[in-house]
Amino acid sequence: MPSQRCVLSRVIIGLLGAAAAITGLSGCQAVSSTNTNVSQLRIIDATPDAGGIDIYAGSTVLTYNLGYGTITSYIPVNPGTYTLAADATGTRSALASVRASLLNGKQYTLLFSSVAASLQAQVLLDQSQPAPTGQIALRFLDEAIYPGALDVYLVPTGSTLDKVNPILTGLNFGNTPTYLNVPTGTYTLYIVSAGTVVATTTVPMYTGASTTYPAGSARTFVLLDQQILTTPSVQVVMANDYDSATATQ
Repeated sequence: MPSQRCVLSRVIIGLLGAAAAITGLSGCQAVSSTNTNVSQLRIIDATPDAGGIDIYAGSTVLTYNLGYGTITSYIPVNPGTYTLAADATGTRSALASVRASLLNGKQYTLLFSSVAASLQAQVLLDQSQPAPTGQIALRFLDEAIYPGALDVYLVPTGSTLDKVNPILTGLNFGNTPTYLNVPTGTYTLYIVSAGTVVATTTVPMYTGASTTYPAGSARTFVLLDQQILTTPSVQVVMANDYDSATATQ
């Protein structure tokens, strides 16, 4: 399972003018404002069997030896069009690449997913503005290959899993991600196999910690295969897309 500590990468990005700060199971970066003179790019490694990967923008390295379930902090990037590639660590043999235009003042996620033999790369536009008043914006990326379709529950404090409806049903690997707005509050995330009739005795595939989300915030959850189990299961990593400068947690 990936480490939950934040580890500072020493790689200095000449072209991009920043160092990549690497996070583990939960993203430690918080974005409170956007510099309109640059783009912001972070990287998620969601491929379970590729080993360490090196990430490049053209010929410029962004980070070395990125591991499964790792999320980098946002890296300032000069706006422009780049070929973004994942290479097997220590080589210049590209496993996957994508060409993308990064715009002023925008935030992006570079996502590598699927197994190494068919590694996929895509660039997602992240939310860089507050959710509507009294709400939070949540996005779920299903990158778990083996468990099949999933139902996602967000249970508010004071309630139980069997008392609420799922916020997403039939979530499949490689889903098309969108943000969902839900009321600000404290929630526990649960994941079960799609179609499960939830009862008080249901054992979820995943149970998160009770978490308070600041008003206006935006978060991305990445669903991954739990590698240490023989039965397909799920682990979840969370990244901060947006926090108000005045938000408290």
